[in-house]
Amino acid sequence: MTIIDKLATSLNRKDEGPNQELAQYIADIEDREAVRELMDHLTNKDKDIQSDCIKVLYEIGNRKPSLVAGYSKEFLTLLDHKNNRLVWGAMTALDAITLESPEVIYAALDQIVDRMDKGSVITKDHGVNILIKLCSVPSYADHAFTLLIEQLKRCPTNQLPMYAENAISIVNDTNKAPFIHTLFSRLDDIDKDTKRKRVVKVIKRLS
Repeated sequence: MTIIDKLATSLNRKDEGPNQELAQYIADIEDREAVRELMDHLTNKDKDIQSDCIKVLYEIGNRKPSLVAGYSKEFLTLLDHKNNRLVWGAMTALDAITLESPEVIYAALDQIVDRMDKGSVITKDHGVNILIKLCSVPSYADHAFTLLIEQLKRCPTNQLPMYAENAISIVNDTNKAPFIHTLFSRLDDIDKDTKRKRVVKVIKRLS
């Protein structure tokens, strides 16, 4: 059986089980040829095959990012694809490999932020994760933090608590004040009490 034969679509499965199992198997044995085969089939005429391949690739990235980090430029190219499944799948993969290839990801920040602003909620979620990770890299921290603050200022209030919670790890004495100020400025925008309480909790934790 080829790698493609093991995809959920090839097995007539509607769930993601086979794709997750395949990703774990490839990560466990560090099968770089399998990764290359999956990358090649991102241009398959069958969109279901495309979807399964990007799923397996970012699941591999979550388990062993070094196996797919070499394809960062290919994932960046997919951000402009007409198939939205490939767009948010590529952003998910880029999120997984940010700390493996920070220089490549940082160089493409304009493209990433543009796609975040135009893309789906999942695309934006993983884009914000990328910014948070880059904030942990000293040489990129200042610029990435500025972009992160811009996202916090205008993101949907439904997403704000999660973004704030995820970013706690990169808040320090230097950037704490603007981070807290930004969260304070959004409190009146939040309609749901549970969401507001989560943001207030982050503010209190940092204060």
